[in-house]
Amino acid sequence: MTAEPRWRLGRVRRATRNLLLPLDVRGHPLLIKYTRNRDEGRQEIRGHARLLGHYRVPALHAHLRVPGGYLLAYERLPVSHNRGLLLDLLNTETPTADLLEYMDELTTAYRDVILETARQTKPAAILRKLYWDRAAPGGRLDTYYAGTDFPVADGIIDVPVSRLAEYVLVVNGRQFHFDWTATLRWLRDHFRHDEPVWAALTQGDPTDVNLAHPLAWLDYDTAGLNSIPGEFANFLWYVCALGGWLVPTYNPAAFADHPATFTHVRANRPRPGRAYMNLGTRTIRIDYTAPLSPPRRAAAAAYWQHLVQPVADKLWPDEDLAGLLRPYLAMRILAVYNLADLPPTDRLLLLARLAETMSPSFNPLTFFSIEEARCPAR
Repeated sequence: MTAEPRWRLGRVRRATRNLLLPLDVRGHPLLIKYTRNRDEGRQEIRGHARLLGHYRVPALHAHLRVPGGYLLAYERLPVSHNRGLLLDLLNTETPTADLLEYMDELTTAYRDVILETARQTKPAAILRKLYWDRAAPGGRLDTYYAGTDFPVADGIIDVPVSRLAEYVLVVNGRQFHFDWTATLRWLRDHFRHDEPVWAALTQGDPTDVNLAHPLAWLDYDTAGLNSIPGEFANFLWYVCALGGWLVPTYNPAAFADHPATFTHVRANRPRPGRAYMNLGTRTIRIDYTAPLSPPRRAAAAAYWQHLVQPVADKLWPDEDLAGLLRPYLAMRILAVYNLADLPPTDRLLLLARLAETMSPSFNPLTFFSIEEARCPAR
């Protein structure tokens, strides 16, 4: 009889800058994570500890500092080919009962913890990676855009983005005044201020690949005290744009184990219509449609109705949610991918969405297709 091996190694996978190795030790499934950035490794260890007792997270069995980073040994959850993530519940033709049940569980857990831990906090005490650090001098806004100019859409609208303020911008029949330079300046100023913001204990980067099914939270280098509007903007933009369109297009390796994602990109990719410029009237017209698959619309609607709105009713009963979300959403549009590096059509679409975000008439319900979704009453 052949003895059962004590060790069984899986295939190494890449997750952004990290490496993941499935490992079975005497029948116990582990996931070994090698994080190359020591600061992020230390933050991940701290973030995991902060979430314990508040959210379901896989056990962290051990961590070890090694040359160039950290090794972390986690309990391995049953995530496999097209299974085990919120992403997989979204990769269907219609919303399933499993998705609706999952969103109910997710929003209940978040609502309870956010309202229990919410407090007004100075930005210096908040996790700053996704917003404040990217808007700070030397952050992504500077790295991507400082001292650079580029066309709105090469060969389509050849006006430099720096001159958009000289034109009337008409997007899907709605008229906007959009100033690229002023937008960057406003974002830098907004995230330089020291006024307290409402923050709570969250995972910080709630993407459809960082949320496991059955419900658990993964990836902790942004876990801790996070801006609540930033948490909301992050989830909604990921569900409505990043997860179904941009990340599969520009970082397909992230979905290597969940290839069903790629069959649904068409259902989530915005479709450009007419785009042209009238020099006589100094007008730029951009038409597009922004389809969103029914499961993603249902997820956005459930998140808004069962988490965003109830929390806002408690914390901001007299404030405009659009204004609270605007700076965070604009940062997610600008500081994940460098718009200058994208193909002209996708750049055009994202600039149109940014102009809508920065408009005084910005409405999150229509922007995130929430009014189109049916969400069961609770």
